Amino acid sequence: MAWRFALIIDPADADAAAADFAATFQQVDPAAPALSIGELSTQRGDGIFESIGVVDGHAQEVGPHLDRLAHSARLCDLPAPNLAQWREAIAVAAAACPPGECVIKLILSRGIEHGPTPTAWVTAASAPDNTAARTGGVRVVTLDRGFDSAAPARAPWLLLGAKTLSYAVNMAAIREARRRGADDALFVTTDGIVLEGPTSSVILRFGDRFVTPEPGAGILHGTTQVSLFAHLRDLGSDAAYETVPVSRLHEADAAWLVSSVRLAAPVVAIDGAQLPLDAAFTASLNEYLLTPRD
Repeated sequence: MAWRFALIIDPADADAAAADFAATFQQVDPAAPALSIGELSTQRGDGIFESIGVVDGHAQEVGPHLDRLAHSARLCDLPAPNLAQWREAIAVAAAACPPGECVIKLILSRGIEHGPTPTAWVTAASAPDNTAARTGGVRVVTLDRGFDSAAPARAPWLLLGAKTLSYAVNMAAIREARRRGADDALFVTTDGIVLEGPTSSVILRFGDRFVTPEPGAGILHGTTQVSLFAHLRDLGSDAAYETVPVSRLHEADAAWLVSSVRLAAPVVAIDGAQLPLDAAFTASLNEYLLTPRD
């Protein structure tokens, strides 16, 4: 992904008010050095982020992404972000995006050890071409996430509901899925409960019902999944959060991995077992997701 825009933010206090925050932004060359060697985002992955889809210059679901950024900051004991400041930075980045699909990333780090804290920046880039995944689907394998379904309540320091920069495990899972001949992974707990993909939420269809795993079980609450559930309910469909045992995966009539940039990718196989691809319905989901929304 070629970054085309970068903005360093001098984070304002959460309750600071201003007519605008332009004086707190510094545009930098995205190809040039910008962070200290002691930056804890790179040293330890100690920070949080959000990825926001952009369609023809319009940043999608900004409010839900900012709410989740604040939620992750609370879980990670980071200073609360000033959401008005971040919203303005997103608008600046979106204005720098070309027509078509792009992605904006928000990053909030603990900063430099024994130094200024926190560090914050925003980047923008053209999104990869996800046509093949959206139309042809993805094959997934289930992979053990290494904890049981009670771990989030028992060990909150694992930060299982936060979107942190520590994505080494997520990327390793995708590589393992490809080694197994699949395109992506679906995490499950050691006691057999479905969680999420490394970079996506999962939605399952059972007859006329749409189901996604309970977000309280160590799952990052997906902004795209929440938006799609609202859309499905507007269409008159039943959309619910449930505990989903792994055994139920093969009872599904259809499934999708959904995320802010790839959007809705139909799942065509789980652990080698084929699933039907509803091309027309998937296209309608992606048409909705590509419609400008705040």
